[in-house]
Amino acid sequence: MKFIVSTGSLLKNLQTIGGVISTNTVLPILEDFLFDVRDGKLHVYATDLDNSMSTVIEIEAKEDGQVAVPARLLLDILKNLPEQPLSFDIDLENFAIEITTDNGKYKLAGENGEDFPKIPVPEDVKHIEMTTQSLSRAINHTLFAVSNDELRQAMTGVYHELNEEDLTFVATDAHKLVRYRRRDVQSSNPSSFIVPKKALNLLKSTLPAEGKVRLSYNNNNAFYKFDNFSLICRLIDAKYPDYNAVIPTENPNRLLISRLELIGALRRSVIFANKTTHQVVLKITGSELRISAQDLDFSNESSERLSCNYEGEDMEIGFNARFLIEMLNTLDTDEVEMKLSTPTRAGLILPVGQEDEHEDILMLVMPVMLNG
Repeated sequence: MKFIVSTGSLLKNLQTIGGVISTNTVLPILEDFLFDVRDGKLHVYATDLDNSMSTVIEIEAKEDGQVAVPARLLLDILKNLPEQPLSFDIDLENFAIEITTDNGKYKLAGENGEDFPKIPVPEDVKHIEMTTQSLSRAINHTLFAVSNDELRQAMTGVYHELNEEDLTFVATDAHKLVRYRRRDVQSSNPSSFIVPKKALNLLKSTLPAEGKVRLSYNNNNAFYKFDNFSLICRLIDAKYPDYNAVIPTENPNRLLISRLELIGALRRSVIFANKTTHQVVLKITGSELRISAQDLDFSNESSERLSCNYEGEDMEIGFNARFLIEMLNTLDTDEVEMKLSTPTRAGLILPVGQEDEHEDILMLVMPVMLNG
């Protein structure tokens, strides 16, 4: 089997799907790309059994066939070749691969493509479509809040909840929670599923800035299709906790403040906070917010004043500064609103003055016990 392909085109596409390949695999063939030549096009697949990515590349070919190619070796040689046509000659008897360039010839050992794991195909699926920009924003606003605790498997992914009004993305690690809604994506078939963290990280790094993404899903897998790429991931088979139950509805105390000023003050304060708890204390009186931190072990402490708009009773509440900074960094409005009830109940953070009318963002952060 022979085919000719552009170096640049092949490298770009392989680098995009190569992120799915794990370095420590039980099956050696999982460290390979599957090259499948059919109908004059090169279909390339990569998988770690839970996640699979594929792409289609234009080539010159007269015959069909497939071979598994060592991924790292191929990427290393492509990175060091100038842009030029590459000629691949594959012996389908022993799967030896010969790559010919303008000035060189390179040989490597492939494996039988038939031994490559079967990639799931969409069966009994439901579909939705959204812009790549909308999906990227949803991922960026939720991924940081996903839990790494394997004992709470449901929380190691982002929960997707579809209904006739919107698509809701939820992520939580029990300390913080994000609920991100898109009102411009609906489905007449209400359903819900949990997409694992690795799949969303792969999407985050590969989604184009503009375009459409088609999401198909069934009980076992989610299938993402955009441009000439596809990503398939195995869904997390677990029941997601009732996130609505932890979102407080009565929040009489409301604080309006500059997002960037608050981030700056928190970043300075956390330097002086306890290195384990990262605790800062927010003391709100009238139109003044005082942020203080201390590390009793090293006699370090700091205190800053910020002006704000506040409605409610004077209060003092402690938070993990790192959680607050993480949440505020994902928002992009000039101002944010904090809704608070008591020092022992969760606080809500909402963006003020969003430009996208179809977007609804709510963030929740649990307080920490004040010292003494």
